[in-house]
Amino acid sequence: MRAKKNFVLSKMKICFIFFLVVGLHCSIGQKDFTSKVPEYTFGTTLNEQERQLENNPLIKRFEKSRQLLASDKHRPYYHYINPEGRLNDPNGLCYWQGNWHLFYQAYPPEDPRQHWGHAVSKDLIHWRDLPYAIYPNPEEKVFSGSTWVEKDRVIAMYHGVGVGTMAATSNDPLLLNWEKVTGNAVIPFPEKGTSLPYNIFDPNIWKKGDFYYTILAGTRPVGPGGKKVRANFLLKSKDLTQWEYLHPFVENDMYSMVGDDGACPYFWPIGDKGKYILLHFSHMNGGKYLLGDYDKINDKFFVTDGGFFNHGPVSNGGVHAPSAFPDGNGGVVAIFNMNSGIPIGNGNFTQMMTLPRLLSLDENDKLIMQPIQSVSTLRQSKKEMKEVSLPANKEIVLEGIEGKAMEMKMTVDLKKSNNVEINVLRSPDKEEYTRIVFLKNGGYNDRSVPGKNTQYSSITIDNSMGSLSSNFHPRTPETADVLIKEDETIDLNIFIDRSIIEVYVNNRQCLSLRTYPDREDSQTVSVLSRGNDALIKHLEAWQMKNLYDMK
Repeated sequence: MRAKKNFVLSKMKICFIFFLVVGLHCSIGQKDFTSKVPEYTFGTTLNEQERQLENNPLIKRFEKSRQLLASDKHRPYYHYINPEGRLNDPNGLCYWQGNWHLFYQAYPPEDPRQHWGHAVSKDLIHWRDLPYAIYPNPEEKVFSGSTWVEKDRVIAMYHGVGVGTMAATSNDPLLLNWEKVTGNAVIPFPEKGTSLPYNIFDPNIWKKGDFYYTILAGTRPVGPGGKKVRANFLLKSKDLTQWEYLHPFVENDMYSMVGDDGACPYFWPIGDKGKYILLHFSHMNGGKYLLGDYDKINDKFFVTDGGFFNHGPVSNGGVHAPSAFPDGNGGVVAIFNMNSGIPIGNGNFTQMMTLPRLLSLDENDKLIMQPIQSVSTLRQSKKEMKEVSLPANKEIVLEGIEGKAMEMKMTVDLKKSNNVEINVLRSPDKEEYTRIVFLKNGGYNDRSVPGKNTQYSSITIDNSMGSLSSNFHPRTPETADVLIKEDETIDLNIFIDRSIIEVYVNNRQCLSLRTYPDREDSQTVSVLSRGNDALIKHLEAWQMKNLYDMK
């Protein structure tokens, strides 16, 4: 009798332990990642949404935060920055019902896991903060992704940390309300102990015919010596819920480096000759692009060209990840986040967005990069100079041309000079300054076309003398090649915004770099031609409006 009783008790113990283990497993598998950030549901008409936003607690909080942070001397005036705390990758840039929408990885102060922050603009320059758009759960964090705009809705696909690829939709006027497709990952991670022939990471979505397509970022260990190389894997779906894996998407890529990955991908048509561009991010060396042809029958992208948006280390003030969307006229609008050159802490913001760039192709299918035209609406207090002689080896301070938030357009005739230097954010005694240097024929010799050699020039931004602060981490000079024809003048479009410099050269190259002048009088501009005389044919300079002035 006692033995039977012990057997029953043992069996009960086993059952109790079994259900305890199962229950524990289920609780882990279904962990609640609900955000601590307040989340609001908005109306479905524009008027209703605008009324609700007027008194929305998050919007009020953002306004107060911008006022509190405005005193930071390195905080930009006209580049977009998160209203509170950090930001990271821009996500899902799109145009919907008359507005441009920018999403980005945000870190709310009460729950600093990645959520999708949200801003809206009519012109890509005057941004207005909106409440957080996509919140974590079931995913632990909302990582990067893209959007696809349909007639009646916008679809977002993004990487959900811990679960896989997530999809969400919105159809209201300001894209304030988002619903997650199925409520779970639509491309889930494999069961433990199993594997997949593709990676699951940052997705990019588009539609062709009756099918949605997505490429997922990742790497494959097929480089020299089994080293990792960039890979993007193609899947398709009829309904966003069931996805079929097809194959690796990119062919003939000779432009990526060993160790690159294809994170934050954006794949769009560009130009009027049927070409496509794949913008992406390498965790090794920053923002990059591939150009080529899309074989829509075999669903393959054949690469014919490529290049960099970042020309140095990805950290310490470099260009990070892209987000991109067609402008409707054959061009592609791209915006990037910029890494910090100072440590995180003490309430300092760490990253910001570049100005939006309009990408297009020239007659040789080379990339053209231009600042978005609406940036001109920020100009005020114009100064102009013409026919400014630059005697050899003599630094010329441009009287009346100074500021920490300004734009300059400069046309330079090099004559016999091959080296012109522009110093900006310069203190009067030149203890602090950031150099912009153009070297004629100082770039690489392109011999890729049989029977043709093309000598490139180069453009450099050097911030090694940019700050006296012990907190500042300078980087190796940002240097890029740019093609300048023998009979061309040098056309520089320079944007300075307190802790960022962006330089466009003949609309064929753009460099962006963070720099942190410590002195309040580091505002002057000087020019120097080395070796031989040169000439500034025309110079225009404007002070730029402060988009965040709450007065």
